Amino acid sequence: MPHFAASEPVVRLREVRVDVEGHRALDSVSLDVRAGRLTAVVGANGSGKSTLVSVLAGLRSPTSGTATLRPGTAVALVPQHTADSARLPLSVSDLVAMGRWRERGAFRPLRRIDRTIVADAIDAVGLSAYAARPLGALSGGQRQRAFLAQALAQRADLLLLDEPTAGLDDVSRRAAASALRLATGRGAAVVVVTHDLGELGDVDQVVALAEGRIVPATTESDTRGRRGVNVSSVEG
Repeated sequence: MPHFAASEPVVRLREVRVDVEGHRALDSVSLDVRAGRLTAVVGANGSGKSTLVSVLAGLRSPTSGTATLRPGTAVALVPQHTADSARLPLSVSDLVAMGRWRERGAFRPLRRIDRTIVADAIDAVGLSAYAARPLGALSGGQRQRAFLAQALAQRADLLLLDEPTAGLDDVSRRAAASALRLATGRGAAVVVVTHDLGELGDVDQVVALAEGRIVPATTESDTRGRRGVNVSSVEG
């Protein structure tokens, strides 16, 4: 369960540089990600979005600069999923229940509170009617929503999503956007990589990347769907 005060920095980057096989993936990136806020990361392919997410998740260390995650922060990561996920021999409920493993331990029986959290997460993404259905029987958009529900069930402090609405139909996109706002309402810091801000509704902060650097978000695709947000800035 998110336990940081609203607007408190959950992760802070300062002058972060990341070199990958001789290529500078991130350069001089400084950023605060705060509790209870939805941050959108936009930019062209190869601009450094996925590298930024991996640094925020603690999966990659900066070549230089600092990435500071508040002690005790629980992180949930929702990567892009392929059609291979349809082969998992799991129902929607089984998959989402795995989101409680960090709290309960793998394969341990769920408590009543865990079952409630799982049911709430499934409902949040609009899949209650499909809870018992195998993943292979779902559409791609429904499977993506199921993985989002698994992340929600973790009740993490920091929720990171790599293009969670890519390829989704309108119903799935609206459900995903609503679920993300539910997470921020509970105090989580949410970071979403996206190509289209309009799919997320209102966001609190936009980080636009180009060639590994934060740049002003000025294009129509960068600004569509944004109302009064903090654009590509560091809140210190």
